[in-house]
Amino acid sequence: MFSLPELHEAKALIHQTFPGTAQYAWPLLAARAGTEVWVKHENHTPTGAFKLRGGLIYAERLARERDGVRGIVSATRGNHGQSLAYAGRRYGVPVTVVVPHGNSVEKNAAMRALGARLIEHGADFEDAREHATALASSEGLEFAPSFARDLVLGVATWALELFEAAPPLDALYVPIGLGSGICGAIRARDLLGLATEIVGVQSTGADPYARSLAAGHLVALNRAETLADGMAVRQPDAEAFALIQAGAARIVTVSDNAIAAAIRAYWTDTHNLTEGAGAAPLAALLQERERMAGKRVGLVISGGNIDLDLFRSWVLGVAEGE
Repeated sequence: MFSLPELHEAKALIHQTFPGTAQYAWPLLAARAGTEVWVKHENHTPTGAFKLRGGLIYAERLARERDGVRGIVSATRGNHGQSLAYAGRRYGVPVTVVVPHGNSVEKNAAMRALGARLIEHGADFEDAREHATALASSEGLEFAPSFARDLVLGVATWALELFEAAPPLDALYVPIGLGSGICGAIRARDLLGLATEIVGVQSTGADPYARSLAAGHLVALNRAETLADGMAVRQPDAEAFALIQAGAARIVTVSDNAIAAAIRAYWTDTHNLTEGAGAAPLAALLQERERMAGKRVGLVISGGNIDLDLFRSWVLGVAEGE
């Protein structure tokens, strides 16, 4: 897919925009999980999510190699769209994003603020993606998928930074939406020759990759039912599944209540606010607490973009009801 020199080149390009993100071993999280825990803070990128890394690599190559491109169009639930909008503005490429109706109000506002043309269409991500594909054809735009080589190359740089800065990790938990984050982590680990287990995390209500892994072939869902919108995917990507099948140790599924508890744990233990997908790896680690006892574990907060209303109703609402 890409080489180690290419990965280092991508990191250098991304660091022209921001100086990477920190990784910390938090003592209160260690006490909670019963193991040493290193957290990669991708909630501290300029868009508050790891997706920005992939967007920068994708847009830079497009602007450099495709002179006169009319623009990019893509479907998103928010973080992918923010990454493209940010990167498109940096490299002078117009960006259109399609979101489903009922999408995060705050993520929509952020994409507009970054200069994207935002269109609402359909009931879920798959509907939005179909409309974005149609717009690419009708308007002569470049369709930017949520999973592609340049996106994975850029995203893999967060794992490279973590592996280079933290002590050797026994396991690394990564949330799975369409798969760029975990595939980037798998590739970075393999290029560095490490033995770290990569553990995927999905919602119990949106687990097409977990089901596909169990079945040995692609399994699509009729619906994706989770409040963690970054993982609300019902159709797995074939290329991503092949990489996950070959390189992930397992996939853990966690409930929305467990994710809400992990969001609260991050706030109390680190004073970092995460979105649902960002907290899912911690939820999975706590679910596997006995299995991971005494090991050194990595977690990625893949994003911190949770709407205030959703935080109140879901995260605090669950706490009040416990």
